[in-house]
Amino acid sequence: MRVVPIARQGGLIAGTQSDGSFILAESRKLRLFTLFILYVAQGVPIGLFWTAIPAWMAANGASAADVGYVLGLTALPWTLKLVNGFIMDRYTFLAMGRRRAWIAGAQCVMIALLLVCAFVQPGVKDVLLLGLAGFAVNMATTFQDVAVDGLAVDIMEEDERARASGMMFGGQYIGIAAATGITGLAIATMGPAAGYLLAASFIAIITAYVLFLRERPGERRLPWGEGKVHQRNREIHLGAWLPILKNTFKSMLLPVSLLWLPVLLVRGFHYGMFNAVMPMIGANDVGWDEAAITSTAGTAQLLAGVIGLALGGWLGDRFGAKRTTITFFALYMAFSASMLLMQDMWGDTRVFIYFVYTWYALDILITVAALPISMRLSNPKVAATQFTLYMACSNFGISIGAWVFSLSDSLGGLPTMFMLVLGLHGVGLLVMLMVKFPRRAGYKLTAKLAEAPGPAPRVN
Repeated sequence: MRVVPIARQGGLIAGTQSDGSFILAESRKLRLFTLFILYVAQGVPIGLFWTAIPAWMAANGASAADVGYVLGLTALPWTLKLVNGFIMDRYTFLAMGRRRAWIAGAQCVMIALLLVCAFVQPGVKDVLLLGLAGFAVNMATTFQDVAVDGLAVDIMEEDERARASGMMFGGQYIGIAAATGITGLAIATMGPAAGYLLAASFIAIITAYVLFLRERPGERRLPWGEGKVHQRNREIHLGAWLPILKNTFKSMLLPVSLLWLPVLLVRGFHYGMFNAVMPMIGANDVGWDEAAITSTAGTAQLLAGVIGLALGGWLGDRFGAKRTTITFFALYMAFSASMLLMQDMWGDTRVFIYFVYTWYALDILITVAALPISMRLSNPKVAATQFTLYMACSNFGISIGAWVFSLSDSLGGLPTMFMLVLGLHGVGLLVMLMVKFPRRAGYKLTAKLAEAPGPAPRVN
């Protein structure tokens, strides 16, 4: 029977077969929505373990060292996820597509681990257990993240990448916001077990959606269902360690690729730092409890997600990834400087709200602006591996930021933390000004270090 996309028949969502199966390769709307909802799912454990749990700890008397320790362990899997990409490019169940089996499997593990956390219920003083819980759940989340990123590189068209970037990280922030606000309130009123159970329930709903999809025509929906390997995936799948390693390192060691890494590292550093700074200022300077802190953070994350969805992709399309990334690095430097100038007013509620809303908004705008560059640098044959290496570099910066924060008392306190963020953003801005990054995917990887900017520079 001939396949006719519903979009041609006046339906709301294109890309369905006569048997009702949704196919990502055949529908732009379905691709964008799927990336959005999968990033919402991965935002849920991030909001829970990176914001709601630290706020709960800070409001119940945990020290900066304890909060930084838990955040450091929670962030660690995101720096180790480069291994995930190698595994996924080497082993996959191609009959279900290159990435979908990994996505569904990772989310099932996330659900199981959250249920275990709800049963064990580590307390504020159980710093090691909290750290291990954050590590385990986020390890499963990184497998889902790598699989989704690989799916994005595999399946998105070039003219969809900027919009996809906005959908992905807008979705992540909306997931983070929902988890921060809802689980934070649940933890404050009913205890941590309620937060873990709510997160598990939402991820279970998204997992059911994943099992309903197909990546390409003719593939299986479920492992035991009918279907076969798509020819495109059969041709592109390397299936051996040596070719994967060879292709990955050949691409990663290009000068333009190496020069991209410090930009990603800096972006991660401020996220790890400010995730730790925020609950400490909220609890110690403003005097709020965990419900007030997480409610404010959740609302700010939700607004940031909407900004990422509505503005981030549009700015990338309109002005190019490089110009927008440069602009937001400069704005982040101005923001950090303003917080330093207002440090005597940190106890003012208005200043705290300004801090929370601004850093979340700027973070997603930088992330959305820069993501297309990572996609363009990634070789399709090893997309999961190479793209993951870029993301792992950014996540390594998050761990460094959280670790440096744990030393804040000995380094001069929170003002020193803002000075470090300001200085490192200056480094990232300098790299963006001096290096030519690719303007499209599939270019010949012979990029060079740009000369000093002159008249009419080519930027992406």
